[in-house]
Amino acid sequence: MTTSEEILRIVNEGLESLPYERKPASLYDPIRYVLSLGGKRIRPVLMLLGYNLFKEKPEDILMPALGLETYHNYTLLHDDLMDKADMRRGQLTVHKKWDDNTAILSGDSMLVLAYQRVAACDAAHLPQVLELFTETALEIGEGQQYDMDFETRNDVTEDEYIEMIRLKTSVLLACALKMGAILGDASQEDADLLYQFGEKIGLAFQLQDDLLDVYGDPKVFGKAIGGDITSNKKTYMLINAVNRANAQQRAELMRWIEAKEFNRAEKVAAVTRLYDEIGIRQLCEEKINFYFEQGKKLLEQVHVDSARKEQLRQYTNEMMHREK
Repeated sequence: MTTSEEILRIVNEGLESLPYERKPASLYDPIRYVLSLGGKRIRPVLMLLGYNLFKEKPEDILMPALGLETYHNYTLLHDDLMDKADMRRGQLTVHKKWDDNTAILSGDSMLVLAYQRVAACDAAHLPQVLELFTETALEIGEGQQYDMDFETRNDVTEDEYIEMIRLKTSVLLACALKMGAILGDASQEDADLLYQFGEKIGLAFQLQDDLLDVYGDPKVFGKAIGGDITSNKKTYMLINAVNRANAQQRAELMRWIEAKEFNRAEKVAAVTRLYDEIGIRQLCEEKINFYFEQGKKLLEQVHVDSARKEQLRQYTNEMMHREK
C-alpha cells in the first residue's frame, strides 16, 4: 500500500511536470499559475487512495487524477471571478493578476484540459469515467447556481442548503473515489459504496468549513474569520440561527443581516455571540459528526480487507480534524 503522504508527493510532482507546450503562452500561463498555488490536493489524493484499495501502483492513474485537480481549480478560478475575490491561497487571483477576460478564457481552456487529462485512462474504462465526470461537472454547476440563488433569499431551508453543498462540494470528492475504484476494476457495488462514502465525507468537510469560518483561528485558517457572516452567506449556521432564535435574537440577527453599512468586526462579534447563545456551534459539530460516522460505516462495507482501508481511513480522519 502507498501512504497518503507518498500519494500527495506523487500528485504534486505530477502537477509540476505537466507540459504546457501549446501557444499562446498568455492563455496557458494563468493555468500553470493556478495549479502552482498549492492546496490540499484532496481530490486526486482520494482518487489514488480509492484505486489503491483494489490495485497497487496508484501512479498508473496519475493523469486522470490530475485532470480532476485541474477541474477543481478551474471552478475556483471562475468562483474567484464571480466573487470578485482578490486573493487565493495568499496570492493574487487570476483576474487580479491578469484581467477578467483572461480569467474567463483561461478558465474555459482549463476545463477542456481537465477533460483531456481525465480521458487519459485505459480505453476499457473510458466511457464510464467520462459519464461519471460529466455528470459530476453538471451537478457542480447546479450547486453553484443554487448558492447564487440563495444570496437573494431569506427563506433557505436546512435541507436546501445540504443539497446545495452536496452538489457544489461533495459530489467531486465522491467522483474522485468512485473514479479510482472504477479504474481499479472494483465491483459496481464497491464503486457505489465509495461514492456514497465520499458524499458523506464531503458534507462533513463543507460543514466544517462553515464552522471554521466562524470559530477558526485566523493564524491557522489562513484568512480573516467571519467572511460568511460579513457577506450574509446562507450557511448551515445562519439558517439554523434564524430558525431557532427567539423573537429578540431573531430581531437582532435580522438587523445585522439587513444592515447596509456596518463595522465588520462588530458584526462578526455580534453574530458569533448570537450563535453561541442559540447553541449553533454544538449543532453544527453534531451534524459534522453525524455525516462523518455515516461515511465511516459505508467505507466498512467495501469488500476489501480492512488493513487495505487504513490509509484512506487515516486520510479522511486528518481531513476532519483540521484547523484550516
